Amino acid sequence: MTPATSAVKPAYWVRGDTNAFFGFGVNVLVNVLTLTGLCLGVIKLPAGDVFGVILPALGIALVGGNVYYTYLARKLAVRENRTDVTAMPYGPSVPHMFIVIFVIMLPIYLTTKDPVKAWTAGIAWAFIIGVIVLIGAFVGPYIRKYAPRAALLGTLAGISITFISMNPAGNMWKAAWIALPVFGLLLIGLLTDVKLPFNLPIGLVALLAGTAIGWIGGVMSVPDVTAAAKDIAFAFPHLKFDLLIDGLTDMAPLLATAIPLGVYNFTEAMTNVESAATAGDRYNLRSVLLADGAGAVIGSCLGSPFPPAVYVGHPGWKAAGGRTGYSMATGVVIALLCFFGLFGLLGAIFPTAAIVPILLYIGLLIGAQAFQATPRAHAAAVVAALVPNIAQWATGQMDNALAAAGTTAAQVGNDALTGAGVVYDGLKTLGEGAILAGLVLGAIVVFIIDKRFWHAAIFSGTGAALTFVGLIHAPKVQFNANGQVALGYLFLTVVCVLFALTRPAPRVPEPGEDPEEAPTGRETVPAA
Repeated sequence: MTPATSAVKPAYWVRGDTNAFFGFGVNVLVNVLTLTGLCLGVIKLPAGDVFGVILPALGIALVGGNVYYTYLARKLAVRENRTDVTAMPYGPSVPHMFIVIFVIMLPIYLTTKDPVKAWTAGIAWAFIIGVIVLIGAFVGPYIRKYAPRAALLGTLAGISITFISMNPAGNMWKAAWIALPVFGLLLIGLLTDVKLPFNLPIGLVALLAGTAIGWIGGVMSVPDVTAAAKDIAFAFPHLKFDLLIDGLTDMAPLLATAIPLGVYNFTEAMTNVESAATAGDRYNLRSVLLADGAGAVIGSCLGSPFPPAVYVGHPGWKAAGGRTGYSMATGVVIALLCFFGLFGLLGAIFPTAAIVPILLYIGLLIGAQAFQATPRAHAAAVVAALVPNIAQWATGQMDNALAAAGTTAAQVGNDALTGAGVVYDGLKTLGEGAILAGLVLGAIVVFIIDKRFWHAAIFSGTGAALTFVGLIHAPKVQFNANGQVALGYLFLTVVCVLFALTRPAPRVPEPGEDPEEAPTGRETVPAA
């Protein structure tokens, strides 16, 4: 008689959690340091509000979310009787961090010279984002069910290559003599089977090595550390309904960006869940989206304008050996740092160039996964899904450069930009609503490659509808937001329908291709 298999009891901490904790913890640390600097340096918010309200509010959202995702991971491990389940990483959303500062808060601050008014608008915007993501929890699973993997992972790779990788890479090469040794240590420790003596965690060793190089080289300053230490004070969050209500009184302008970016948020979460599934951990998308939405709502009610979200990078932390403990540890430690106002001190101790290489590592890993985890025939679709994100990043860089020069693209004029070889208008249109646009474009290319033309027509028609209401390829949500692009998608729909009527044989799957991704049967009209 065969003995019954005993149920797995996942450990709360394994050796790989140490590596993942230092890697992911540094990742979140960088982002919180960045948003702190943006609040103080760009919006000119008083340090008391940043360290006494915003960061503690963010800390509550982060610790709650990371504890919840640890619970989901342990639950999945027990259900599937596995010990290698990795928790989803969770932190402040990087794209939203810059968008709320530069698109929502900065224009209000520049107009009114009132940082608190800008802050209340940011809080209201984050609240609306959270509500939209909560709604998305009930429609996102259907999008994931019918969107091909190349489109989902391609959009994710677009985020990782642009918003996750490029800024860190730029900061690395500003001080390459600090950053490159750190980057090399991370690559050796996380992408090979080489171990450090005594199994020291590579993330910690890399950070300490880079910090030592920075201090020895004179990049860091003792007076800066002393000054930052004086700002340390404990602050626990409390409800800020008054600020939220003030922000919501002028809600209409916020909806123009909150609606598409809320859709972006649940689409990004959807692609991250797909990424985790590709790595072997199949989480329930609705549970993930509900947590993301709740985190944004709770944080905004406490005074934070920064929506948290499931992060890109689950496969990276899984490859580093992280399981369930690293997520909870990250949430608790980051929350404590927020409560005690220690981010100013940490920013004075650790050189930026020693911190940001971990973000470039994550960008490399996610970009590679998009090609490795999809059929080779769909590689062009992955690139197609990348393109809108690259366009959005590029035009954002142009806008920031023009703003620094005291002008805008509209003031310079399209003719002057075109004459200088800058295709601004087209890239701007392509990059608006980049996540959704990448998903639609990638899906169309997948289905055309597979000769499933009815499916391609459905996604092309969806692109026309999304463009017409301004969720993609348009600066704001409204009817007939960009009629020309919507018409282009409609014409593409007609092309796909005409080829579908010829009933072509589908593409022949390659040996070993994932059956879920392989085309099957002749092209037929999808069932309603």
